[in-house]
Amino acid sequence: MLASVATRTTRISRIGRLQAASRRDLAVSQYSQPPPVASPSSGAGYSGWAGWVAFAGALMVMLGIFAIIEGLVAIFSDKYFLVPRAQLVVSVDYSAWGWLHMALGVIVLVAGVCVFAGQIWARTVGVLVALVSAVVNIAFLSAYPVWSVIMITLDVIVILALTVHGSEMRATNK
Repeated sequence: MLASVATRTTRISRIGRLQAASRRDLAVSQYSQPPPVASPSSGAGYSGWAGWVAFAGALMVMLGIFAIIEGLVAIFSDKYFLVPRAQLVVSVDYSAWGWLHMALGVIVLVAGVCVFAGQIWARTVGVLVALVSAVVNIAFLSAYPVWSVIMITLDVIVILALTVHGSEMRATNK
């Protein structure tokens, strides 16, 4: 009986030492070893934040399409908007606004596709064009308030994703 208790105690203390050692090994492996090298075939080393950059690329493609549609509406249907041209923040003909939105839309669309390809220049262009798009939509706010607010919000999300987490996408494409 006494031998059984001693054996059980020895097993419990051995299990406790093993668990402590595995926790210590886990803590050491989390902080002292470099992250695995990214390789397209293995999938190892991909940061979870790289998804934000892919999300920004998808948003850029979507925003580009939306801006092109908004530009076409401004070119072909002046009566669609809430206020006449004279009441806009910048008093310019809706056709001019339409061409501006279409040009920005094409640039954002192409840059969004290139963000998926991991191009650094596309991230830079994406941030700059999203900034310009937000400013243009502020100027267009009185003509199309709800849509402009949605576009500004999405532009800010694109800027956030590309500036804060853009380097992870570059690391995954090496």
